[in-house]
Amino acid sequence: MNKPFSSPAADRPWVLLGAISIAFHLWLVFSGLVPNLVSRPLHMALALPWILLAAYRPGSVATSVSVAGRITGVVLFLTGLTACLWVAWQHAMLGDQYGYLADNTQRLVAVVLLLAVLEMARRAIGWPLPLVALLSLLYGLLGQYIPGEFGHPGTPLNSFLGTLTIAEGGLWGSLTGVSVSIVAIFVIFGSVLNAGEAGQGFMNLASSAAGRLKGGAAKVSVVSSALFGSISGSASANVASTGTVTLPAMIKLGYPRALAGAVEAVASSGGQIMPPLMGAGAFVMVELTGISYTQIMAAASLPAALYFFAVWTGINGFATRFDLQPLDKDQLPELQRVLLTTGFFLVPFTTLLVSMFVFGRTPQYAASWAIASGFVLLLFNDRLQPGIGQFLHRVKQACLQSGEQIATIAGIILCASIVVGVLGITGLGVKLTSAILSLSGGQLVPALLLTALACLVLGMEVPTTAAYVICVSVAGPALTELGLPLLTTHLFVFWFALLSTITPPVCGAVFIAAGMVGENWLKVAGFAMALGLGLYLIPLTMISHPALLNVAQTPLASTAIALVIAVGLAAISFAVTSKKAWTLRIAAFVLGCLLLFF
Repeated sequence: MNKPFSSPAADRPWVLLGAISIAFHLWLVFSGLVPNLVSRPLHMALALPWILLAAYRPGSVATSVSVAGRITGVVLFLTGLTACLWVAWQHAMLGDQYGYLADNTQRLVAVVLLLAVLEMARRAIGWPLPLVALLSLLYGLLGQYIPGEFGHPGTPLNSFLGTLTIAEGGLWGSLTGVSVSIVAIFVIFGSVLNAGEAGQGFMNLASSAAGRLKGGAAKVSVVSSALFGSISGSASANVASTGTVTLPAMIKLGYPRALAGAVEAVASSGGQIMPPLMGAGAFVMVELTGISYTQIMAAASLPAALYFFAVWTGINGFATRFDLQPLDKDQLPELQRVLLTTGFFLVPFTTLLVSMFVFGRTPQYAASWAIASGFVLLLFNDRLQPGIGQFLHRVKQACLQSGEQIATIAGIILCASIVVGVLGITGLGVKLTSAILSLSGGQLVPALLLTALACLVLGMEVPTTAAYVICVSVAGPALTELGLPLLTTHLFVFWFALLSTITPPVCGAVFIAAGMVGENWLKVAGFAMALGLGLYLIPLTMISHPALLNVAQTPLASTAIALVIAVGLAAISFAVTSKKAWTLRIAAFVLGCLLLFF
């Protein structure tokens, strides 16, 4: 049945703004070279209203903002927008200043931009990341008064603020460039697929593939969340979307609520490490490392498969423990329906991959054509019946979701850019690298553990991409200096940036899943850590078995190592999930550790 197109007058400006954001980011892909001091400030300008004026948007959770908060939002929006447009307009002149503020007007622009970014990030994700950025700014301004190794000689105020706000070393640096040229495009891609039948296609394919197995409802959750999460790039968003279907199904079949929530949280977290997109993480890694996308995707494929194998094995263990049955036959979709709905995500995915690998196009260019094919499919329902009403309704949803998600990610990445910029200006990044090397005694294993701890702490309420970029900026040089290959370093940090999605004390995916199933979050976290044990172990196997990441060069050796690791993961999973005698479980655990690390 066609959905009627309904757009209240209050909604229309936001739909238009979302459409402008989509058009702008797609235009950048096809327009050729646009100066960074034009495209990146305009990216921020388009993000400002979605966050700072969210209280005025119908249906926004921010409508309860206080009067003072609303006034502050309007003031920062107007001044921030003016500052962004001024930077874009004056980009040629500012490029000749080499990051040095010339007068009071430029100093005011710098202060406004920094305040707007800090407030954007605070309203988007809370205090943790803005506080880190604020401490970084204070360090840059006052670090010359800190005695000892962690002080710095001091930077003139005009140079410090100018480098952060009118040059390409802070707000408009390479990290924001990733947000503009990579992340925004794939956010649009995911929003277009979400607006249509692709989500149902994921569920139907997963149900058909896994529903007949023991613990079938949990395995459907794993497959669907892996597919969906590779696009969404957000564990929390994945739980909130696929969880609305998978969680009631598991509870109806008698799954313990804590286990049902854990399955969804763990599967949704794994979507971000799942090629071919890795939630756009693969393309962020391309920008940061200079390594080709095909190399990164090949290296990430076996670890991702092992992660989901470990989850699958854990589900088997709990299925035996709790006698969890397959889905009923009447809950399985018909083959014709599976084939029809699968096309809604298969066509855009095929367009993306063919454009990249057959025609050699860039990821952004390929994704743009995939978005175009997705837009065409919005015209059809799950029975391939066209309808203008449903098409307009879906386009509206795609515009709203794209605009909001691009803005949220932009606010986060701009704030993280402050941290990265200060690390470069003050040399703090080098000093932290030296500290890691010193604390680890020049040994790789302690350095890896310190990095994992840093990722866990930083990842608390900070999205995976931001945690990954900041951690790899600080710890990456130390790990590579200790002999770890560049790609291994980045994959290791990227995986551990996910730790906080399922690991207490702050575990966003677990919190959301626990709320949806009505269970104590600590119980959900306990099951999630048991099912998601691969998240803790597999990054370490990348170090102990380097051949695991060399599948493109040595496919047979890499596959053989992966099989050994799979046996080790299965043994440890058995030890954690089984109710067998404790002596047998300890033996399995020891065997698993030997296979993984020796």
